[in-house]
Amino acid sequence: SEVGNFVVWDYIVFAALFVISSGIGVFFAVKERKKASSRDFLVGGKQMACGPVALSLTASFMSAVTVLGAPADVYQFGASFIVFGIAYAFVVIFTSELFVPVFYRSGITSTYEYLELRFNRNVRFVATLIYIVQTILYTGVVVYAPALALNQVTGFNLWGSVFATGIVCTFYCTLGGLKAVVWTDVFQMVVMIMGFLTVLVQGTILVGGPTNVWQDADNGSRLEIIDFDPDLLRRHTFWTITVGGTFTWLGVYGVNQSTIQRCISCKSEAHAKIALYLNLVGLWVILVCAVFSGLVMYAYYKNCDPWTAGFVSAPDQVMPYFVMDILGDLPGLPGLFVACAFSGTLSTVAASINALATVTFEDFVRKCFPSISDKLGTWISKGLYCVCVFFLLSNLSVLQSSICGALEAALSIHGMCGGPMLGLFSLGILFPFSNWKGAIGGLLTGISLSFWVGIGAFAHPAPPSKTHPLPLSTSGCKQLNTSDVLATLAPTLPPTRPLLADTWYSVSYLYYSAVGCLGCLITGLLVSFATEGCSQDDVQPMLVQPVCNLFCFWSEKWKQICWCGVRHGEELIKNNVCDEEAGTKPSTDEVLQNRGGKETQNNFPGYNPRENTYANIGFEKTTYF
Repeated sequence: SEVGNFVVWDYIVFAALFVISSGIGVFFAVKERKKASSRDFLVGGKQMACGPVALSLTASFMSAVTVLGAPADVYQFGASFIVFGIAYAFVVIFTSELFVPVFYRSGITSTYEYLELRFNRNVRFVATLIYIVQTILYTGVVVYAPALALNQVTGFNLWGSVFATGIVCTFYCTLGGLKAVVWTDVFQMVVMIMGFLTVLVQGTILVGGPTNVWQDADNGSRLEIIDFDPDLLRRHTFWTITVGGTFTWLGVYGVNQSTIQRCISCKSEAHAKIALYLNLVGLWVILVCAVFSGLVMYAYYKNCDPWTAGFVSAPDQVMPYFVMDILGDLPGLPGLFVACAFSGTLSTVAASINALATVTFEDFVRKCFPSISDKLGTWISKGLYCVCVFFLLSNLSVLQSSICGALEAALSIHGMCGGPMLGLFSLGILFPFSNWKGAIGGLLTGISLSFWVGIGAFAHPAPPSKTHPLPLSTSGCKQLNTSDVLATLAPTLPPTRPLLADTWYSVSYLYYSAVGCLGCLITGLLVSFATEGCSQDDVQPMLVQPVCNLFCFWSEKWKQICWCGVRHGEELIKNNVCDEEAGTKPSTDEVLQNRGGKETQNNFPGYNPRENTYANIGFEKTTYF
């Protein structure tokens, strides 16, 4: 059946999203015009409060891919998606207690500064390149896939929405810096919640109430949430989501520049941790809204699936089709939902632009052009990033016939690139004896393994016996007179498949991150052992997290053994890194210059005994004797 297109009020509501977002950028550009340093622009002067940062973190990673893809996943595969709530909890705990303290206390702006301090410049350079590739690929999917879905269902212009997203995000990011990004994310988070609630309320009313939704979902096997099958090839099980999901999202939250940049912008380490835990509540709220939207959508289409019936051409289009179906007669409300979807896109793209600008400016532009101004450098960085993204978008028509949904594609990219990066940072933070040779070897091994399995899975998708799509019916469709049809994302499998197609290439996409992370860690440790490790006298205590204290709390002797010679009990911090070979070790002056020179030295208030936390500690010029 046909659904209506946008009307004038829908366009007005949608345009308001862009106008307000741009207005926030202009406001902070005027307010902060006298604060021209990179410290104020890129990390908000490190004086942000925990509340806005928490909402910004939630909005940044709950993109339009989540708004459209998560309900479609529940609609097709069931409500097991809700188990991601457990993975989110583990991710936030590990990030706040393991990674953020190290990054925050070291006084860095770019997370890849840590790799130079811990290992050397070569490791930092390779890791930065991988992060740039990851962010460009992910942003391409986040922008193009939702725009395509909305275009084919609502008639909303595809490239108009793509270019509007890029222009508006670049505008308010470049004018207002991180503060504009954070406060715009807060506004966009509110819009996302309003859009979800509108769909949930209207859909539930039309179905006949929450009881009917629950009964229909139960009859359709959508409430079979817990599955303890240990098979690594199954797409979604309890273990796949909790273990694989934790690895995947930890690569996004624990070591991703976009997340860490917001955390280190907080006024203290305690505020950064509180922001992460408040963000966890936001993640749960969005997750619950997405899952229940999928259940309501299934109850509404239980007898006439629009995808199987051919009304839409991809699962990601079912959600916008549903919105136009139930809200099409209420002018302005379809526009509110599209604004909800694009709020997710805007927040994600803005976070990516700001993070990429920080990394590119700190790691490349400043080094190549040391005399360039901060504002001009960030403009150049963001311009280069947007050019790369739009070049990618012009070649993303493959998504129109992709065998996986946008959500799976986005998480696959995070797993393939983020997993090895998680392994690299874990190698430096958790293992004091690891050296730069082990870091390079581990990173290359992890990237090779994760891309091998990821690209192989794209070329040879797993069979339905492993993905377990649930039945969808077209018996109530007027245009069709067919029996129930089993809908599945997987295409008809060719008669002959490669030897690894039903084993290695069929591993759940959520395990790509684990493959890359463990491959990086194991190879990095072996290479470090083979090359006699790292001199522990050269490892700065603030760059290593003594997690062994949790397991050796009864014995100071065993603690010191597990520290591998790192002097965690001493307050002073050295400026040298692990290896000095081939002139790759930065001097103290270089490290300070990378963070803004004297400005950075004068802005670290130090240890706060009342909160037992640190507030932006810098590295002092001190040598142990």
